[in-house]
Amino acid sequence: MTAVLAHEGITARGYTANVRDPRSLISTLDRVAQELGPIEVLQYSPLPQQEFLRPVLETTVDDLLGAVEFSIYGPVAAAHQVLQGMRSLGRGSILFENGGSSARPNAKVAGTSIAYAGEGAFARMMHGTVAKDNIKVRQLISPGAITPGHETHDPDKIADLLWRLHDEHGDFRVYVEPMPDA
Repeated sequence: MTAVLAHEGITARGYTANVRDPRSLISTLDRVAQELGPIEVLQYSPLPQQEFLRPVLETTVDDLLGAVEFSIYGPVAAAHQVLQGMRSLGRGSILFENGGSSARPNAKVAGTSIAYAGEGAFARMMHGTVAKDNIKVRQLISPGAITPGHETHDPDKIADLLWRLHDEHGDFRVYVEPMPDA
């Protein structure tokens, strides 16, 4: 990906961090800012682990610990790490992409349903708080799998939608497609 972007004249580098380890995430984001300058757009959407996708009666405290690290500690650490740079730029976007269980809890995937609720609450509070600093915090709900060639869930269509969330002002929560009533 970095080679493709470089060919298009875009400076890009790959970095790795453990989103379940806030210190790792903070350290990596700090290195990114030191090497490339302030981060203007943070898009947070790591793929949930299978252990977060158990039915509610099979979900243990240990399962929730991982989901909370992943969906609450990680985004809080990442958002706070990039905010100062965004403020110095006078603009920025923090974009959260979540599955349908973040908007409508699903007993079949209890870990993500519980943890995404916390992530969504954090993001919504940030949305209202940092708007005065010209920083957008928005959430994209993508129920179902991202699938190449899909009418609404194709990766390029999702990427275009995320870019619009950064580029335009609008509602906090946006859906890839309408969610059916439960």
